[in-house]
Amino acid sequence: MEVLSTQLQGVYLLKPHTIFEDFRGIYVELFNKELFENAGIDVEFVQDDISVSSKHVLRGIHGDPVTTKLISCLSGRFYLVVVNNDQESSEYRQWQSFVLSDSNKLQVLVPPKFGLGHLVLTDCAIFHYKQSTYYNRENQFTLKWNDPTFNIWWPVTQPILSKRDQGTE
Repeated sequence: MEVLSTQLQGVYLLKPHTIFEDFRGIYVELFNKELFENAGIDVEFVQDDISVSSKHVLRGIHGDPVTTKLISCLSGRFYLVVVNNDQESSEYRQWQSFVLSDSNKLQVLVPPKFGLGHLVLTDCAIFHYKQSTYYNRENQFTLKWNDPTFNIWWPVTQPILSKRDQGTE
């Protein structure tokens, strides 16, 4: 596994090295506790979740003060935005984007106090994430995806949004 620093301190781009492909298909190791620990990433994950969405669905930007997340794309392709929401950080409100897909097999490790949102770029995409805490919506924050103070670039201007992400819930 290759661990690459990003523009945001504490956010890492991961490239899995255990990839096996033959005439039957492909095998990819997404998580190996020993490899993570050897890379200096000591996170105890307790929950795995997926969301399946169609083209132009935008989910997020959500986060909480305690959860580390490991993001992967199992199928399709999506545009991922990570925003620093730590008011004590010199990078507060800075963001970075990534494109994750089933073909590039990249992963993003997102620390606590960061929000993340993703926009589906293909007909369908499966967004997978491991969490270091159990899901607790009451502990989450939501940042408006098009808040002008962030000046986030999104590949579409009229995404499909939930009521929560529209700011009406």
